[in-house]
Amino acid sequence: MNKYKTINRRKSDRIYVGTVPIGNNSPISIQSMTNTKTTNTLDTIKQILELQKVGVDIVRVAIPTMKAAESFKIIKKKVSVPLIADIHFDYRLALKSIEYGADCLRVNPGNIGNKKRVSEIVKCAKDKNIPIRIGVNAGSLEKDILKKYRIPTPEALVESAIRHIEYFDDLNFHQFKVSVKASDVFLAVEAYRILGKKITQPLHIGITEAGSFRNGTVKSSIGIACLLLDGIGDTLRISLSANPIEEVKVGYDILKVLGLRSRGINFIACPTCSRQEFDVINIVNQLEKRLEDISTPIDVSIIGCIVNGIGEAKLSTLGLTGGYKKSAFYEDGIRQKNKLKNEEIIEKLEIKIRNKIKKIDELNNCKK
Repeated sequence: MNKYKTINRRKSDRIYVGTVPIGNNSPISIQSMTNTKTTNTLDTIKQILELQKVGVDIVRVAIPTMKAAESFKIIKKKVSVPLIADIHFDYRLALKSIEYGADCLRVNPGNIGNKKRVSEIVKCAKDKNIPIRIGVNAGSLEKDILKKYRIPTPEALVESAIRHIEYFDDLNFHQFKVSVKASDVFLAVEAYRILGKKITQPLHIGITEAGSFRNGTVKSSIGIACLLLDGIGDTLRISLSANPIEEVKVGYDILKVLGLRSRGINFIACPTCSRQEFDVINIVNQLEKRLEDISTPIDVSIIGCIVNGIGEAKLSTLGLTGGYKKSAFYEDGIRQKNKLKNEEIIEKLEIKIRNKIKKIDELNNCKK
């Protein structure tokens, strides 16, 4: 939890995607989406397993054809993480995905066709007790709403969402979450703020089609952080034109910074200057790669000189403060007797981090 600010989260209903709780103050879950061809079952399964390794909670899989639905059936049997079937246009794909074990559906009711087809999806979801995400997107609003507002506006996105919510309510179906995404940060944030005051269902948040890794990370971080600081958001996805694994990592980084959820090592490192006694950038990059498998949250500070190094080291679980040829090492704020040779930092610090993680995990297991 953040030491200086308590984020009061918006009250919402709770639903479950597989075993993952969403809403009602449950941990904010992180989603991603496969970008392999769903019909290539081996590649898709491999990517899902890779996403699981970095901590994804839920994975969405596109089902554009009936052949993809048949592949989804195979994929579902090979992975343990909950899967969402992403459906557009053809309601029969939704029905088949439910039959094949989808833990949730993502549909845009506006492009499914008519209410009869939507009601068939809802009836089937209700029978199988699986939730649906109503996914409204600024790029695919209904024609009559676009005619009314002329361009996508926050009010237009919210009106589209409310229309579908009311229809679900008429069908006595309440197991759903809602998203009102846009690629424009201000448009998306304002739409979520308006919608969050009107409904109690969980909200899936994100900035859609955010762009390349760097630009998309910046846009997503700004938009999602604004919402989370307002207490809005029960599950999220970072939408990047990059490896989906990066989406999960960025998602955790955002939650970690806001004190909402922690996973893995929080590296505190200086931006470097001529005072650095070792190659900080290379060491941090190497350690991040080597220690990606760690899920236990700890703070590790790697500072290249004594200006801020000692202070940061005393506040971290483990800390390194740059010195000439050898650097001072701290554990739980206490300076240790033996220094680390600068040319051996990567290997020695990795060992010390893993040993510390082992102790923490053993202690946590004893408490259980």
